[in-house]
Amino acid sequence: METVYDWVTVGIFAGLIVLFLQRSVGPERDSLWQYLGASVALAVLNQVGNKAVKEDDLAYHALAVVGIVGVLAYIQIALKPFGDPRK
Repeated sequence: METVYDWVTVGIFAGLIVLFLQRSVGPERDSLWQYLGASVALAVLNQVGNKAVKEDDLAYHALAVVGIVGVLAYIQIALKPFGDPRK
């Protein structure tokens, strides 16, 4: 845990774990594949961000930040973590 990308991606991944565990006790709402895709994307983006820090490359920083924002948008749209709690 050396870079900001490590902390951000692990934090988002921890949120995904909590969401998955919370939803695993109720009726089936999501597919495991939806969580897997977001998790793999976070792992790849973490590596891209770490390479950006190591090489001080602005293009890699931009790719990592845009990718992380994209994963957050995917989580919001596909998994709906803040959806109606009664469903």
